Amino acid sequence: MATSEGKDKEQLKGHIAMKTPPIVSEQEWEVARQKLLVKEKALTRSRDALAAERRRMPWMAVEKKYEFDGPKGKVSLLDLFEGRKQLIVYRAFFEAGVFGWPEHACRGCSLGADQVSHLAHLNARDTTLAWASRAPQADIVRLKAQMGWEMPWYSMTDSFDKDFGVDEWHGHNVFFRDGDRVFRTYFINSRGDEAMGTTWSYLDLTPLGRQETWEDSPEGYPQDPPYKWWNWHDNYDKEASPNPKWVDIITDPEGAAVRRREEEAKAS
Repeated sequence: MATSEGKDKEQLKGHIAMKTPPIVSEQEWEVARQKLLVKEKALTRSRDALAAERRRMPWMAVEKKYEFDGPKGKVSLLDLFEGRKQLIVYRAFFEAGVFGWPEHACRGCSLGADQVSHLAHLNARDTTLAWASRAPQADIVRLKAQMGWEMPWYSMTDSFDKDFGVDEWHGHNVFFRDGDRVFRTYFINSRGDEAMGTTWSYLDLTPLGRQETWEDSPEGYPQDPPYKWWNWHDNYDKEASPNPKWVDIITDPEGAAVRRREEEAKAS
């Protein structure tokens, strides 16, 4: 019987020892962190600038009428908006011929589904996220219940996937609704899909963006002060904006703490 040490040596055969970074003092570590932070902040600013440019991309009118199967029957692309102005449609691969069928959807799409943030926050920004596949609704409903997913998920019945570049590969298509007119405003796929899942990553794809005052958006676009619209996901319908104390804590944490202590002192 091989010893534990022998097994460890066997497992290490053919593997190069991991070359870790140097071990440094707290002060040296902080210097390294601050140096990297400069680049990280530059990346954040660059990402914001890219989102601002995205909001100025030209739109493409969608003239063709598309039909989907939903849990309540036939629906149009316009119906997928659920009355909101913005729509993001992710093409997920769940259908015959895809690895995992019929028990599971594509592993990559499923990994993405597990990361989708609570939809109430997107909805509060007049934005709907929907998924679409070729699988019948009965299978989609079963899969959603099995995996604990709650996003609206429709069955494509026509050339929607081919027309919007997602017949052979996953991707997010973004649309804007002006009355009954629908426009395609953006598209991202491949590794671009890896970043999706948070409320912010979805909103940064849309023509209206996060709709906060710090953003560089075209004139007339809807914007609110940051934090003011944030809410608990179960409270948007009950209260349009969070309690002023919440906004106070976020925008002026030190001042809020002082005011809270003063209030407590008066009450005691």
